[in-house]
Amino acid sequence: MKWLLQALTWWNGETLATRFFTWRNGKKVGADADGNVYYQNADGTRRWVIFNGEVEASRIAPEWHGWLHHTWQQPPTEAPLATKPWVKPHRANATGGPAAYHPTGSLLAAGPGVARDYEAWTPE
Repeated sequence: MKWLLQALTWWNGETLATRFFTWRNGKKVGADADGNVYYQNADGTRRWVIFNGEVEASRIAPEWHGWLHHTWQQPPTEAPLATKPWVKPHRANATGGPAAYHPTGSLLAAGPGVARDYEAWTPE
């Protein structure tokens, strides 16, 4: 079943064509803490990532994002970025998921007895 998903969909991981292209032309540059693996071609003009799990762009850490978009030439494995002590660790975008932010008064806010700060509209 996995090979069928790889042949027909891109959102379930790498496709067979991507796997073949990576095998033929890819040079592994490094991996991040989430297990995503980063590649480039021989002359470094083309860069890409093979996700470990769900294909979600917000799962790419900022230092790797800069390398993928040619903001800097050396990958974080060779030239790590200097970080300030106040910088929080990278987290993927949680919008639409169970960890999404719901302000007080939201219908989706967790917890019993959540105060509702509105009245439902009813047509007259």
